[in-house]
Amino acid sequence: MSVRPYRDIDRRRSRQIQVGSVAVGGDAPISVQSMTNTLTSDVKATVEQVQALERAGADIVRISCPDVESTAALASIIRQINVPIVADIHFHYRRAIEAAKAGAACLRINPGNIGSRERVREVVKAAKDYNCSIRIGVNAGSLERDLLERYGEPCPEAMVESALNHIKILEDEDFFEIKVSCKASDVFLAVAAYQQLAEACNYALHLGITEAGGLRTGTVKSAVGLGSLLWAGIGDTIRVSLSAEPVEEIATGYEILKSLGLRRRGVTVISCPSCARQQYDVIRTVEALEARVAHITTPMTVSVIGCVVNGPGEARETDIGFTGGGNGTHQVYVAGVPHHRLKDASIVDHLAEMIEKKASEIEAAKALAAAE
Repeated sequence: MSVRPYRDIDRRRSRQIQVGSVAVGGDAPISVQSMTNTLTSDVKATVEQVQALERAGADIVRISCPDVESTAALASIIRQINVPIVADIHFHYRRAIEAAKAGAACLRINPGNIGSRERVREVVKAAKDYNCSIRIGVNAGSLERDLLERYGEPCPEAMVESALNHIKILEDEDFFEIKVSCKASDVFLAVAAYQQLAEACNYALHLGITEAGGLRTGTVKSAVGLGSLLWAGIGDTIRVSLSAEPVEEIATGYEILKSLGLRRRGVTVISCPSCARQQYDVIRTVEALEARVAHITTPMTVSVIGCVVNGPGEARETDIGFTGGGNGTHQVYVAGVPHHRLKDASIVDHLAEMIEKKASEIEAAKALAAAE
Protein backbone atom coordinates (compact mmCIF):
# COMPACT_ATOMS: atom_id res chain seq x y z
CA MET A 1 0.00 0.00 0.00
CA SER A 2 1.42 3.40 -1.01
CA VAL A 3 1.19 6.19 1.52
CA ARG A 4 1.12 9.82 0.46
CA PRO A 5 4.00 11.79 2.03
CA TYR A 6 2.69 13.39 5.21
CA ARG A 7 3.74 16.89 4.17
CA ASP A 8 1.95 16.77 0.81
CA ILE A 9 -1.22 18.81 0.32
CA ASP A 10 -3.17 17.73 -2.75
CA ARG A 11 -4.81 21.01 -3.76
CA ARG A 12 -8.23 21.01 -5.37
CA ARG A 13 -7.75 22.09 -8.98
CA SER A 14 -10.10 25.00 -9.54
CA ARG A 15 -10.78 27.13 -12.59
CA GLN A 16 -8.16 29.87 -12.68
CA ILE A 17 -9.13 33.52 -13.06
CA GLN A 18 -7.25 36.80 -13.03
CA VAL A 19 -7.72 39.49 -10.42
CA GLY A 20 -5.73 42.16 -12.19
CA SER A 21 -2.17 40.87 -12.32
CA VAL A 22 -2.81 38.15 -9.71
CA ALA A 23 -3.82 34.67 -10.82
CA VAL A 24 -6.33 33.02 -8.47
CA GLY A 25 -7.10 29.31 -8.63
CA GLY A 26 -5.57 26.49 -10.61
CA ASP A 27 -1.95 26.03 -9.60
CA ALA A 28 -1.42 29.70 -8.67
CA PRO A 29 -0.06 30.45 -5.19
CA ILE A 30 -2.76 31.00 -2.57
CA SER A 31 -3.14 34.77 -2.37
CA VAL A 32 -3.54 36.79 0.83
CA GLN A 33 -6.08 39.61 1.05
CA SER A 34 -7.29 42.28 3.44
CA MET A 35 -9.73 45.18 3.31
CA THR A 36 -9.38 48.88 3.99
CA ASN A 37 -11.37 50.44 6.83
CA THR A 38 -10.91 54.09 5.85
CA LEU A 39 -13.64 56.15 4.22
CA THR A 40 -13.11 55.40 0.54
CA SER A 41 -13.97 58.99 -0.32
CA ASP A 42 -10.89 60.00 1.73
CA VAL A 43 -8.41 59.28 -1.04
CA LYS A 44 -5.27 60.12 0.93
CA ALA A 45 -6.13 57.94 3.92
CA THR A 46 -7.22 55.04 1.73
CA VAL A 47 -4.11 55.18 -0.45
CA GLU A 48 -1.90 55.23 2.64
CA GLN A 49 -3.65 52.19 4.06
CA VAL A 50 -3.46 50.26 0.78
CA GLN A 51 0.24 51.06 0.52
CA ALA A 52 0.77 49.80 4.09
CA LEU A 53 -1.00 46.58 3.12
CA GLU A 54 1.20 46.28 0.02
CA ARG A 55 4.31 46.58 2.19
CA ALA A 56 2.92 43.91 4.52
CA GLY A 57 2.60 41.55 1.55
CA ALA A 58 -1.05 41.85 0.48
CA ASP A 59 -1.64 40.31 -2.94
CA ILE A 60 -5.14 41.80 -3.29
CA VAL A 61 -6.97 44.54 -1.36
CA ARG A 62 -10.73 45.03 -1.09
CA ILE A 63 -12.24 48.51 -0.84
CA SER A 64 -15.85 49.18 0.10
CA CYS A 65 -17.85 51.23 -2.42
CA PRO A 66 -21.21 51.92 -0.76
CA ASP A 67 -21.97 55.24 -2.47
CA VAL A 68 -21.23 57.39 -5.50
CA GLU A 69 -18.57 59.36 -3.60
CA SER A 70 -16.63 56.14 -3.05
CA THR A 71 -16.68 55.00 -6.67
CA ALA A 72 -15.79 58.56 -7.74
CA ALA A 73 -12.66 58.34 -5.56
CA LEU A 74 -11.72 54.85 -6.70
CA ALA A 75 -9.98 55.83 -9.95
CA SER A 76 -7.67 58.23 -8.11
CA ILE A 77 -6.88 55.59 -5.48
CA ILE A 78 -6.08 52.93 -8.07
CA ARG A 79 -3.70 55.25 -9.94
CA GLN A 80 -1.57 55.60 -6.79
CA ILE A 81 -1.23 51.95 -5.77
CA ASN A 82 0.07 48.72 -7.32
CA VAL A 83 -2.00 45.94 -5.79
CA PRO A 84 -5.23 44.80 -7.54
CA ILE A 85 -8.38 46.22 -6.01
CA VAL A 86 -11.65 44.40 -5.36
CA ALA A 87 -14.60 46.81 -5.19
CA ASP A 88 -17.01 45.72 -2.48
CA ILE A 89 -20.56 46.18 -3.79
CA HIS A 90 -23.67 44.95 -2.01
CA PHE A 91 -26.95 45.98 -3.61
CA HIS A 92 -26.56 48.89 -6.03
CA TYR A 93 -25.73 47.76 -9.53
CA ARG A 94 -24.64 51.24 -10.65
CA ARG A 95 -21.84 51.21 -8.06
CA ALA A 96 -20.55 48.01 -9.67
CA ILE A 97 -20.54 49.57 -13.14
CA GLU A 98 -18.83 52.71 -11.84
CA ALA A 99 -16.20 50.64 -10.00
CA ALA A 100 -15.44 48.61 -13.12
CA LYS A 101 -14.96 51.80 -15.14
CA ALA A 102 -12.72 53.21 -12.38
CA GLY A 103 -10.29 50.33 -12.74
CA ALA A 104 -11.32 47.75 -10.14
CA ALA A 105 -9.84 44.34 -10.91
CA CYS A 106 -12.75 42.47 -9.35
CA LEU A 107 -16.28 43.18 -8.15
CA ARG A 108 -17.56 41.63 -4.94
CA ILE A 109 -21.28 41.39 -5.64
CA ASN A 110 -24.06 38.86 -5.30
CA PRO A 111 -25.96 39.08 -8.59
CA GLY A 112 -29.20 37.87 -7.04
CA ASN A 113 -29.27 40.91 -4.77
CA ILE A 114 -29.07 43.70 -7.34
CA GLY A 115 -32.48 43.46 -8.95
CA SER A 116 -33.67 42.56 -12.43
CA ARG A 117 -31.96 40.39 -15.00
CA GLU A 118 -31.33 43.52 -17.06
CA ARG A 119 -29.35 45.06 -14.19
CA VAL A 120 -27.29 41.88 -13.87
CA ARG A 121 -26.69 42.00 -17.62
CA GLU A 122 -25.39 45.57 -17.37
CA VAL A 123 -22.99 44.64 -14.56
CA VAL A 124 -21.72 41.62 -16.49
CA LYS A 125 -21.20 43.77 -19.58
CA ALA A 126 -19.15 46.25 -17.54
CA ALA A 127 -17.11 43.39 -16.03
CA LYS A 128 -16.38 42.03 -19.50
CA ASP A 129 -15.62 45.46 -20.98
CA TYR A 130 -13.16 46.37 -18.22
CA ASN A 131 -11.65 42.91 -17.54
CA CYS A 132 -13.13 42.50 -14.07
CA SER A 133 -13.64 39.18 -12.37
CA ILE A 134 -16.53 38.79 -9.92
CA ARG A 135 -16.52 37.38 -6.39
CA ILE A 136 -19.78 35.96 -5.17
CA GLY A 137 -19.83 36.40 -1.40
CA VAL A 138 -22.26 34.22 0.56
CA ASN A 139 -22.48 34.94 4.28
CA ALA A 140 -24.38 32.92 6.88
CA GLY A 141 -25.59 36.17 8.45
CA SER A 142 -27.27 37.47 5.30
CA LEU A 143 -28.83 34.48 3.57
CA GLU A 144 -31.89 34.99 1.40
CA ARG A 145 -35.22 34.90 3.25
CA ASP A 146 -36.64 32.02 1.22
CA LEU A 147 -33.65 29.83 2.06
CA LEU A 148 -33.91 30.62 5.75
CA GLU A 149 -37.62 29.82 5.71
CA ARG A 150 -37.01 26.52 3.93
CA TYR A 151 -33.99 25.37 5.95
CA GLY A 152 -35.00 26.97 9.26
CA GLU A 153 -31.54 28.40 10.03
CA PRO A 154 -28.19 29.06 8.37
CA CYS A 155 -26.69 25.70 7.47
CA PRO A 156 -24.13 24.44 4.95
CA GLU A 157 -26.82 23.28 2.53
CA ALA A 158 -28.52 26.68 2.50
CA MET A 159 -25.24 28.50 2.01
CA VAL A 160 -24.16 26.28 -0.87
CA GLU A 161 -27.56 26.57 -2.52
CA SER A 162 -27.30 30.35 -2.28
CA ALA A 163 -23.83 30.28 -3.87
CA LEU A 164 -24.96 28.00 -6.70
CA ASN A 165 -28.01 30.19 -7.37
CA HIS A 166 -25.80 33.26 -7.72
CA ILE A 167 -23.32 31.34 -9.89
CA LYS A 168 -26.08 30.25 -12.26
CA ILE A 169 -27.21 33.85 -12.78
CA LEU A 170 -23.73 34.74 -14.01
CA GLU A 171 -23.34 31.57 -16.05
CA ASP A 172 -26.65 32.29 -17.78
CA GLU A 173 -25.07 35.59 -18.87
CA ASP A 174 -22.06 33.70 -20.26
CA PHE A 175 -19.79 34.93 -17.47
CA PHE A 176 -17.35 32.53 -15.83
CA GLU A 177 -14.58 34.69 -14.36
CA ILE A 178 -15.88 33.88 -10.90
CA LYS A 179 -14.56 33.15 -7.44
CA VAL A 180 -16.83 32.31 -4.54
CA SER A 181 -16.80 32.65 -0.76
CA CYS A 182 -19.09 30.93 1.72
CA LYS A 183 -18.32 32.54 5.08
CA ALA A 184 -19.67 32.13 8.59
CA SER A 185 -18.45 33.20 12.01
CA ASP A 186 -19.00 29.64 13.24
CA VAL A 187 -15.96 27.54 12.34
CA PHE A 188 -17.89 24.28 11.92
CA LEU A 189 -20.51 25.92 9.70
CA ALA A 190 -17.94 27.65 7.51
CA VAL A 191 -15.76 24.57 7.07
CA ALA A 192 -18.71 22.33 6.23
CA ALA A 193 -20.09 24.87 3.74
CA TYR A 194 -16.75 25.21 1.96
CA GLN A 195 -16.31 21.43 1.84
CA GLN A 196 -19.70 21.02 0.17
CA LEU A 197 -19.12 23.95 -2.18
CA ALA A 198 -15.77 22.51 -3.25
CA GLU A 199 -17.59 19.36 -4.33
CA ALA A 200 -20.43 21.25 -6.04
CA CYS A 201 -18.42 23.52 -8.38
CA ASN A 202 -14.98 24.01 -9.84
CA TYR A 203 -14.69 27.76 -9.26
CA ALA A 204 -11.87 29.31 -7.23
CA LEU A 205 -12.75 29.63 -3.55
CA HIS A 206 -12.02 32.65 -1.36
CA LEU A 207 -11.71 31.43 2.24
CA GLY A 208 -12.59 33.29 5.40
CA ILE A 209 -14.07 32.87 8.86
CA THR A 210 -16.09 36.06 8.95
CA GLU A 211 -16.43 38.26 12.04
CA ALA A 212 -13.82 36.04 13.71
CA GLY A 213 -13.14 38.49 16.55
CA GLY A 214 -10.18 40.42 17.92
CA LEU A 215 -6.52 39.74 17.24
CA ARG A 216 -6.09 36.72 19.49
CA THR A 217 -9.54 35.15 19.19
CA GLY A 218 -9.82 35.83 15.48
CA THR A 219 -6.36 34.44 14.79
CA VAL A 220 -7.15 31.21 16.59
CA LYS A 221 -10.55 30.75 14.91
CA SER A 222 -9.12 31.55 11.50
CA ALA A 223 -6.15 29.25 11.96
CA VAL A 224 -8.44 26.37 12.95
CA GLY A 225 -11.00 26.95 10.19
CA LEU A 226 -8.78 28.02 7.32
CA GLY A 227 -6.06 25.59 8.35
CA SER A 228 -8.50 22.67 8.19
CA LEU A 229 -9.64 23.63 4.70
CA LEU A 230 -6.19 24.42 3.34
CA TRP A 231 -4.78 21.18 4.71
CA ALA A 232 -7.56 19.38 2.80
CA GLY A 233 -6.48 21.19 -0.38
CA ILE A 234 -9.44 23.60 -0.43
CA GLY A 235 -8.90 27.31 -0.99
CA ASP A 236 -7.31 29.62 -3.55
CA THR A 237 -7.24 32.98 -1.78
CA ILE A 238 -7.77 33.91 1.88
CA ARG A 239 -8.71 36.77 4.15
CA VAL A 240 -8.28 36.57 7.91
CA SER A 241 -11.08 38.77 9.29
CA LEU A 242 -9.89 40.45 12.49
CA SER A 243 -11.09 43.32 14.63
CA ALA A 244 -7.56 44.67 14.37
CA GLU A 245 -5.46 46.79 12.06
CA PRO A 246 -5.68 45.44 8.49
CA VAL A 247 -1.93 44.74 8.28
CA GLU A 248 -2.43 42.20 11.08
CA GLU A 249 -4.74 40.25 8.77
CA ILE A 250 -1.96 39.98 6.19
CA ALA A 251 0.64 38.91 8.75
CA THR A 252 -1.71 36.27 10.19
CA GLY A 253 -2.67 35.01 6.74
CA TYR A 254 0.94 34.43 5.84
CA GLU A 255 1.63 32.67 9.12
CA ILE A 256 -1.24 30.25 8.44
CA LEU A 257 0.05 29.54 4.93
CA LYS A 258 3.66 29.26 6.11
CA SER A 259 2.69 26.76 8.80
CA LEU A 260 1.32 24.48 6.07
CA GLY A 261 4.18 25.05 3.65
CA LEU A 262 1.85 26.76 1.16
CA ARG A 263 3.62 30.16 1.02
CA ARG A 264 6.99 31.39 2.24
CA ARG A 265 7.57 35.04 3.04
CA GLY A 266 9.85 36.65 5.56
CA VAL A 267 11.66 35.23 8.56
CA THR A 268 10.13 32.26 10.35
CA VAL A 269 11.35 32.22 13.94
CA ILE A 270 11.25 28.81 15.63
CA SER A 271 11.51 29.44 19.35
CA CYS A 272 10.92 27.58 22.59
CA PRO A 273 8.31 28.65 25.19
CA SER A 274 11.14 29.07 27.75
CA CYS A 275 11.52 27.26 31.08
CA ALA A 276 13.87 27.08 34.06
CA ARG A 277 16.59 25.67 31.77
CA GLN A 278 16.78 28.83 29.67
CA GLN A 279 20.18 30.55 29.65
CA TYR A 280 18.83 33.96 28.55
CA ASP A 281 15.45 35.71 28.39
CA VAL A 282 13.94 33.83 25.45
CA ILE A 283 10.57 35.61 25.43
CA ARG A 284 11.99 39.15 25.33
CA THR A 285 14.71 38.13 22.85
CA VAL A 286 12.22 36.65 20.39
CA GLU A 287 9.87 39.61 20.80
CA ALA A 288 12.65 42.09 20.01
CA LEU A 289 14.14 40.00 17.20
CA GLU A 290 10.83 39.56 15.38
CA ALA A 291 10.26 43.31 15.51
CA ARG A 292 13.77 43.98 14.15
CA VAL A 293 13.42 41.65 11.14
CA ALA A 294 9.73 42.24 10.33
CA HIS A 295 10.72 44.26 7.23
CA ILE A 296 12.56 41.33 5.63
CA THR A 297 10.55 39.54 2.94
CA THR A 298 13.17 36.95 1.99
CA PRO A 299 12.09 33.50 3.21
CA MET A 300 14.39 31.97 5.82
CA THR A 301 14.20 30.08 9.10
CA VAL A 302 15.82 31.05 12.39
CA SER A 303 15.77 28.98 15.59
CA VAL A 304 16.03 30.71 18.96
CA ILE A 305 16.20 28.10 21.73
CA GLY A 306 16.95 28.65 25.41
CA CYS A 307 19.15 25.65 26.17
CA VAL A 308 21.02 22.70 24.67
CA VAL A 309 18.23 20.14 25.14
CA ASN A 310 16.50 20.97 21.82
CA GLY A 311 18.69 23.80 20.54
CA PRO A 312 21.23 21.86 18.45
CA GLY A 313 18.52 19.70 16.88
CA GLU A 314 16.41 22.69 15.86
CA ALA A 315 19.51 24.49 14.57
CA ARG A 316 20.22 21.61 12.18
CA GLU A 317 16.95 22.38 10.37
CA THR A 318 17.24 26.19 10.14
CA ASP A 319 19.30 28.72 8.20
CA ILE A 320 20.52 30.40 11.37
CA GLY A 321 20.32 28.90 14.86
CA PHE A 322 20.92 30.21 18.34
CA THR A 323 21.16 28.05 21.46
CA GLY A 324 21.61 29.20 25.06
CA GLY A 325 24.75 28.11 26.89
CA GLY A 326 26.23 28.49 30.36
CA ASN A 327 27.98 31.51 31.84
CA GLY A 328 26.26 33.93 29.47
CA THR A 329 27.99 32.42 26.42
CA HIS A 330 25.80 30.94 23.70
CA GLN A 331 26.20 29.06 20.41
CA VAL A 332 25.38 30.40 16.96
CA TYR A 333 24.80 27.97 14.09
CA VAL A 334 24.84 28.63 10.34
CA ALA A 335 23.14 26.08 8.06
CA GLY A 336 22.98 23.68 11.00
CA VAL A 337 26.70 23.78 11.80
CA PRO A 338 28.21 25.40 14.93
CA HIS A 339 29.72 28.68 13.74
CA HIS A 340 30.72 30.91 16.68
CA ARG A 341 29.99 31.84 20.28
CA LEU A 342 28.06 34.90 21.43
CA LYS A 343 27.78 36.78 24.73
CA ASP A 344 24.49 37.92 26.29
CA ALA A 345 24.67 41.64 25.67
CA SER A 346 24.51 41.62 21.87
CA ILE A 347 22.11 38.78 21.08
CA VAL A 348 19.35 40.69 19.24
CA ASP A 349 21.65 43.09 17.37
CA HIS A 350 23.99 40.28 16.32
CA LEU A 351 21.28 37.91 15.12
CA ALA A 352 19.43 40.70 13.29
CA GLU A 353 22.63 41.64 11.45
CA MET A 354 23.22 37.99 10.50
CA ILE A 355 19.65 37.65 9.23
CA GLU A 356 19.88 40.83 7.17
CA LYS A 357 23.20 39.70 5.67
CA LYS A 358 21.76 36.28 4.84
CA ALA A 359 18.74 37.89 3.19
CA SER A 360 21.00 40.08 1.05
CA GLU A 361 23.02 37.03 -0.01
CA ILE A 362 19.88 35.10 -0.96
CA GLU A 363 18.49 37.99 -2.98
CA ALA A 364 21.82 38.55 -4.73
CA ALA A 365 21.97 34.86 -5.68
CA LYS A 366 18.42 35.05 -7.03
CA ALA A 367 19.28 38.10 -9.12
CA LEU A 368 22.39 36.40 -10.52
CA ALA A 369 20.44 33.27 -11.40
CA ALA A 370 17.75 35.34 -13.13
CA ALA A 371 20.38 37.20 -15.16
CA GLU A 372 22.06 34.04 -16.43
